Amino acid sequence: MRRWRREVEQPGGGVGRAARRGAAMAQRLFPLPRQQSLYPPSVRNPFVHEGRLSARDTARTVLLGLILLPFRAICVAFILLLAWLFAAVATFCHPGRGSVPLMGWKRRVSQCALQCLGRVMFFLMGFQVEVKGKVAGPLEAPILVVAPHSSFFDGIVCIVAGLPSIVSRLENLSAPVFGTILRSLQPVLVSRLDPDSRRNTINEITKRATSGGQWPQVLIFPEGTCTNRSCLITFKQGAFIPGVPVQPVLLRYPNKLDTVTWTWQGYSFKELCVMTFCQLLTRVEVEFLPVHVPTEEEKKDPTLFANRVRNTMATALNVPVTDHTFEDCRLMISAGQLTLPMEAGLVEFTKISKKLNLKWDPIRDQLDTFAAIANASKGGRIGMEEFAEYLKLPVSDVLKELFLLFDRNGDGTIDFREYVIGLSVLCNPANTEETIQMAFKLFDIDDDGSITEEEFACILRSSLGVPDLDVSQLFKEIDTDHSGKIAYNEFKDFAFKHPEYAKLFTTYLELQRCQLQTLDEEDYQTLEDAYSQSKTTVSEKTPIARNKVSPESNEEDISSTSDKKDD
Repeated sequence: MRRWRREVEQPGGGVGRAARRGAAMAQRLFPLPRQQSLYPPSVRNPFVHEGRLSARDTARTVLLGLILLPFRAICVAFILLLAWLFAAVATFCHPGRGSVPLMGWKRRVSQCALQCLGRVMFFLMGFQVEVKGKVAGPLEAPILVVAPHSSFFDGIVCIVAGLPSIVSRLENLSAPVFGTILRSLQPVLVSRLDPDSRRNTINEITKRATSGGQWPQVLIFPEGTCTNRSCLITFKQGAFIPGVPVQPVLLRYPNKLDTVTWTWQGYSFKELCVMTFCQLLTRVEVEFLPVHVPTEEEKKDPTLFANRVRNTMATALNVPVTDHTFEDCRLMISAGQLTLPMEAGLVEFTKISKKLNLKWDPIRDQLDTFAAIANASKGGRIGMEEFAEYLKLPVSDVLKELFLLFDRNGDGTIDFREYVIGLSVLCNPANTEETIQMAFKLFDIDDDGSITEEEFACILRSSLGVPDLDVSQLFKEIDTDHSGKIAYNEFKDFAFKHPEYAKLFTTYLELQRCQLQTLDEEDYQTLEDAYSQSKTTVSEKTPIARNKVSPESNEEDISSTSDKKDD
């Protein structure tokens, strides 16, 4: 570092040396090996369904809708009222929270009546259901796991499976008509107001799954949110923590016109209902796979259990798996609120958070910073120019190298996922107290405990190779007390808030070491060539001088001189 500082304070090392420095830096700009576990998913956004009706489909839907829509709406309303009547009889004088299972005639009435009415309702709505495989009994498989979850019409699997219990929000019980029907299904209730809701839900699922058939089977959509069926996202562990056998159930909608997929970006609930009611037929396939009995290893590790079941289902569906979760939906919505493309918020939150030990709030804050940088560009991605503008620095070899470290797929841009990984893997580890102290001492040329704008500019201009660099804006941002000097505390606070600069500094040091190593090798080679040439010249001019000067001693003198020059 002392050698580098001398070069800064006494510039003028020559054009050749500057050219070699640029060549040395250029040689360092290479794509780095990446961890496969942090590669982007094969499906970019499973939460979007941008279906559009063609002119022919629109005309057909309108014509059929004139007849089918009112007829089916009336039929559905009538059947729901009948179902409400049977459900009210079955749940009369029964505990509202479902702490005790329905038994005897009440259970038989609710199951038989509601299952028959459900089949009639979906038939009148135009659903043509094909069932493959056989549903297992409550003792053989206490839990049914259904995927992919892509629509509110997925409730049809409850009718086919014999009305098992489902997981539902507590607030749904207060809904008119539907709340009474839901209560008769003896759902596992989840309360948003209860801080222990997750633990209580898991305990309730475990109690029912190990009741020996006293409770109905529990049907769970382990993905926890709707997708476009292009992949299977991360399975939540609730269905797998009890460690009991589960039966995987697959759902398919093999229709030319998709009017059922309900995602976070696409058709609304009302639009899908109207379009589906206006179709002559809507095909559904429900396939019951063989029961998955967990091994002892899977009983101890619910994540392993969930992943193996998911892989089995993905293989049967012939779709990939990704590590997206509901938290990605939240980030996607936040990205849309920040005027970014909604898919910009997708980072595979669960995998990234576990692997990099990140929490929700820091990632959400990083999304705000990313939006501030990327809003100037199109497509919600950061280019080289936006990156340099955010750091208030010109494009240089050092900045290009840092950008390359962030740009994991080498496409010349940084998306939010790459930005989060870059901050966690590259910048935050480099942003240590030791690194900050080293950088401060480097900028503090006169060692007076503060950095003037002249010192700040001198170091940045020399390191970035930009003689006319204007650093006033960046200097003012660090100089919070507007004293005209940067104290160490100001320098440290700015560094902790902007970890990109720490990695920029360490990246520069790496390039500087590479440059010095290259220059040392070239200097050594130059001295060897000079020595070889001088030896040849002396030998040609004084062939008889061997009697007066020992050639051995002459070589030692030259070697000694070379060593001193190299030092």
